[in-house]
Amino acid sequence: MTFGSRRLEAHSTEDVAFLQEVANHVAIAVENALNYERAQSSQQQLTRERDRQRLLLEVNNAVVSHLNLRELLTAISACLRQVVPHDFSGLALYDSGQHQLRAHVLNFPRHQDFFEADFPIPEGTPPMLAFTSRQTVLRNHLDPTKLPDALRKHLGTEGIRSGCSVPLISHDRVQGTLDLISSRETAFTEQDAELLGQIGSQIAIAVENALAYQEITELKNKLAEEKLYLEEEIRTELNFEEIIGESAALKRVLKQVETVAPTDSAVLILGETGTGKELIARAIHNLSRRREHTVVKVNCAAIPTGLLESELFGHERGAFTGAIAQKVGRFELAHQGTLFLDEVGDIPLELQSKLLRVLQEQEFERLGSTRTIRVDVRLVAATNQDLGQMVADKQFRNDLYYRLKVFPILLPPLRERPEDIPLLVRHFAQKYGKRMKKRIHTIPAEALAAMTRYPWPGNVRELENFVERAVILSQGQTLQIPIDELKIPAGIGSTKVVPLKDAEREHILRALEETHWVIGGPSGAATLLGMKRTTLQAKIRRLGLSPPS
Repeated sequence: MTFGSRRLEAHSTEDVAFLQEVANHVAIAVENALNYERAQSSQQQLTRERDRQRLLLEVNNAVVSHLNLRELLTAISACLRQVVPHDFSGLALYDSGQHQLRAHVLNFPRHQDFFEADFPIPEGTPPMLAFTSRQTVLRNHLDPTKLPDALRKHLGTEGIRSGCSVPLISHDRVQGTLDLISSRETAFTEQDAELLGQIGSQIAIAVENALAYQEITELKNKLAEEKLYLEEEIRTELNFEEIIGESAALKRVLKQVETVAPTDSAVLILGETGTGKELIARAIHNLSRRREHTVVKVNCAAIPTGLLESELFGHERGAFTGAIAQKVGRFELAHQGTLFLDEVGDIPLELQSKLLRVLQEQEFERLGSTRTIRVDVRLVAATNQDLGQMVADKQFRNDLYYRLKVFPILLPPLRERPEDIPLLVRHFAQKYGKRMKKRIHTIPAEALAAMTRYPWPGNVRELENFVERAVILSQGQTLQIPIDELKIPAGIGSTKVVPLKDAEREHILRALEETHWVIGGPSGAATLLGMKRTTLQAKIRRLGLSPPS
């Protein structure tokens, strides 16, 4: 028994030693495994840190190398996708004018799609929360119904599962947000949110620089457009360089100009062709607080109907066939100045509503753009047409007519201020004599009398052209007036010239008498005069006509 017991004891000792040796080997293996896991974890951490540092470097390079918001977002999105995978990125910027956070640019890398956006960001959405809280907002279970309709239209409800919005803070001011969206749930981690928060300040600086560059570019383009416009205006001959005349009729007009010029009210200048409407418009501008800025002229009758909207409001590149570059409209050029719309009666009906909106709201959109542009423009319009009659004939909007006719100024035709004709003749003779290097000292009295008697249907413009021709014909110091050209056509000199209103009254009254005051019907006065029955009735009321008792 003793022997057997010793054998059992010896065997147990060996087993213990063996087990101890196995345990040592297992401990070494476990330690090696733990060391390997720690090494792997360290390696992964180092890799992540390397990727993050590389991302920060790439974002920094994108920040310093892109001054265009579209290019900036594309470059930043490409950098982020390597470390923070996503399906969509966007920039929302704060619009101080509208006091709104608005989507500005959107990028869809998978579809190679990019477009400029302009829609408000609703309350309660991650971008708005990030903007107001100034903290990164992470949502791994997004409700697509709470996102803007415009965004869901492009992404689809199936493409929205999680998102991360980062406030862009620069100089303690929130510029807007950078927004990432994924079609996978829990696509973004807290580490991703922390990383995006780190690069948010870099992107904020880039956005601030891009906006400043955009503003400088727009101002540069506007100045270039203004320079071209002013050069064109300098090359354009004005009707006359200053207002000439001492007649009571002209002095009444100048008194009206002096009264309305300091205000910002719209002015409607009425008068026949060649009476100097543009000159009066410039006088209004020069006497206003806007005189340090530009007065921009648009001749609505000289621009094709299809191009007038683009001329007034501008267009974006690609807005229509042939729009190969962005164009600044005349309203933008006239910002803080005066816009002179000549021949305003030729503006087509479909464009009048947009013009009315600009006059009322002082804002508009360029063709091909959804971005609202605000302007500060004083409008002066002019026409030789009867806008009141055009309103009655449904050819001109009555609301626009009354908006333009805040302060009407009626320019008298030259035949109603004949005492100004000698002064104008002397002024034009000196002007063109100096230009042609001719000394004109004498104007024959007979010629002056003939010019004073002539009715000048083309008004001051016709008189100026006539005097210029006389200067060309003059060989000495006496103005050679071609008096033969001043013969009054038959029917004009035989009767006294009467105001147009009186002539219209006589014409309508004659038609009414011939039709025994029957207005409508195929044999009525309206048919005889070639106008609508309602138009004739309005004219009868305006002229105070009534049938004999």
